Amino acid sequence: MQRHFMRQDIHFVSADEAVKVVKSGDHVHLSSVASAPKILIDALCRRGENGELKNVRIHHLHTEGPAPYTDPRFEGIFFHQGFFIGANVRKSVQAGYSDYIPVFLSETQKLYRCGALRCDVAMIQVCPPDKHGFVSLGTSVDATLAAIECAHTVIAVVNRNVPRAWGQAMIPMSMIDIFVEGDTPLEPAHFSQPNEIETAIGKHCAELIDDGACLQMGIGAIPNAVLAQLGGHKNLGIHTEMFADGVLGLVEKGVINGSNKVTDKGKLVSTFLMGSQECYDFIDDNPMVAMMDVGYTNDPCIISKNPKMTAINSAVQIDLTGQVCADSIGTKFYSGVGGQIDFVYGASLSEGGKAIIAMPSCTSRGESKIAPTVLDGAGIVTTRAHAHWIVTEYGAVDLYGRSMQERAKLLTGIAHPDHRESLDRAAFERFGPHYHNFGI
Repeated sequence: MQRHFMRQDIHFVSADEAVKVVKSGDHVHLSSVASAPKILIDALCRRGENGELKNVRIHHLHTEGPAPYTDPRFEGIFFHQGFFIGANVRKSVQAGYSDYIPVFLSETQKLYRCGALRCDVAMIQVCPPDKHGFVSLGTSVDATLAAIECAHTVIAVVNRNVPRAWGQAMIPMSMIDIFVEGDTPLEPAHFSQPNEIETAIGKHCAELIDDGACLQMGIGAIPNAVLAQLGGHKNLGIHTEMFADGVLGLVEKGVINGSNKVTDKGKLVSTFLMGSQECYDFIDDNPMVAMMDVGYTNDPCIISKNPKMTAINSAVQIDLTGQVCADSIGTKFYSGVGGQIDFVYGASLSEGGKAIIAMPSCTSRGESKIAPTVLDGAGIVTTRAHAHWIVTEYGAVDLYGRSMQERAKLLTGIAHPDHRESLDRAAFERFGPHYHNFGI
């Protein structure tokens, strides 16, 4: 006889009781993005306010919603060391109250599994158990699965709002030590509608995407602008670190069906989600979606197996030789390495693949994002040797196989017209008087 697990089959404790397992000096992992366990975070902060803890290190990828443990009043109590810098922790990191661990997104799980980073307590959210005693991590598999495997203690919030996602999101209840009940809604992400510049970038990117391509896109308005231009494409696939609402309409129309994929044929593969409630509902009990460990989704070797792999990512700044800064503005850390180089490299190894960096030509203050050199102190995420396609609202250029002087001319051609003369002059000063006589 099949057993149906019910609420009474689980021994629940309160959030305040659960977080008593955390000790001073512990390393705590939080499930990420939409699935940050709010009630456990709040309970942990209450312990901090009561003076019960010191030097607790908190790790996670980007999270949506408040991050109260980064408040200056918790200095010496909590020290956040994230794998990515989201808007909710950016000021704290830049002020030095929090910190950032630079790591390829593909290797965030490896930090735990190889022992480079301890995990004493993992705090996660899961859906209610099914009749076989399995729960799902829902929208956040990423490095959380590795944290669960390596943690001394796993605390799970059983939350009816967590979707029952398939793939490696499914784990047995036996992997969890402490259960807490809470039905806090998952944090939605809100994306603005693409503006005129973003729409132009989206059109240029869409022209580079072949029928039968497999797509990876980052976060923000530009990926949504690209997806909005793909209604006439055929047989697209998804193998990505994350997706949001923009893919849903294309799945409904049959544009995205995964029929040309080699790995996970017919499936949308991702490691976390960041979108509206509609997006979270879409993956609930949906066998078309495989939520996988980040060590799988972001492995360049696995990425490269799908033909026509097309990766579209963004940048803070690009210099005239093709160096891509994506994690910092000068010495100020802004986001993180993330999965950009995982997918840039994986796509470049794919048969017919394309690695695309897409960005507006200027900042909101009118400064050129294509620059003679990156700002002092800025970090290079994608090296000039990895850079292929660069797209702005003024066009698309392929840097692969191009020399330094050729790159400078190509990039100047897609810069904002107001800045082309100064970029041309900078290239002339860098490469010498023969530069202007050099054709492409």
